[in-house]
Amino acid sequence: MGTVVTNDGTNIFYKDWGPHDVQPIVFHHGWPLSADDWDNQMLYFLSHGYRVIAHDRRGHGRSTQTSSGHDMDTYAADVAALTDALNLRDAFHIGHSTGGGEAARYIARAKPGRVAKAVLVSAVPPIMVKSDSNPGGLPIEIFDELRATLAGNRAQFYSEISSGPFYGFNRPGVNVSQGLINNWWRQGMMGGANAHYECIKAFSETDFNEDLKKIDVPVLVAHGTDDQIVPYADSAPLSVKLLKNGILKSYEGLPHGMLSTHPEILNPDILAFLRS
Repeated sequence: MGTVVTNDGTNIFYKDWGPHDVQPIVFHHGWPLSADDWDNQMLYFLSHGYRVIAHDRRGHGRSTQTSSGHDMDTYAADVAALTDALNLRDAFHIGHSTGGGEAARYIARAKPGRVAKAVLVSAVPPIMVKSDSNPGGLPIEIFDELRATLAGNRAQFYSEISSGPFYGFNRPGVNVSQGLINNWWRQGMMGGANAHYECIKAFSETDFNEDLKKIDVPVLVAHGTDDQIVPYADSAPLSVKLLKNGILKSYEGLPHGMLSTHPEILNPDILAFLRS
């Protein structure tokens, strides 16, 4: 574990496990979580011979609670600072939800030789908010309500998200994990309220269409059809159409947080893609 200091003095916390002479995997977490959300995957891929790295986005987890920089350009620049500091080459990048947007923006701007492949899981690209050019998106009022609820009672808000739509625990007959709920809440409350508030705009209104068009490495786009956070129809199938070398893998009935609820399904599929 360590920190990288960015140009504006922000400390970006990261975990770095495994030998440094093997191919690295960089994990990008979702809102409003931290590198800890990747524990299952980091242990899995570590056991399969990879170097695994996960960072806390600025304002999240153990990174600096900055007053600014809560936008995708800065997030991608922070990732570039991390990969430069660790001199990562031929790396795999795996992003979940907001982290999928962060990964896409970083990869589209990455130096040659830095990225080998990518995986976008339940990811926010191409763009979430509804507009004339994205009629299938979610109305801006939904994101306004998220901001108002966060500002009103963040602790209660995070409890309701984690125990409900994030993992699909609001669906009948689902096996509810209190541990996942508690861990989601714990990670969320570690971060800064201002960072989480402003990140809602970053993940919902950032347009990733041009980023996806620029990416020429192979990309696996994995998404559950019962995603209640980033609806399937307006995300994964549209992203694959924009990618030069994209592969769509749909998971029938799985939720937004399927990496945590169904790692026994997702992890082997991702491993097979990385090895292919």
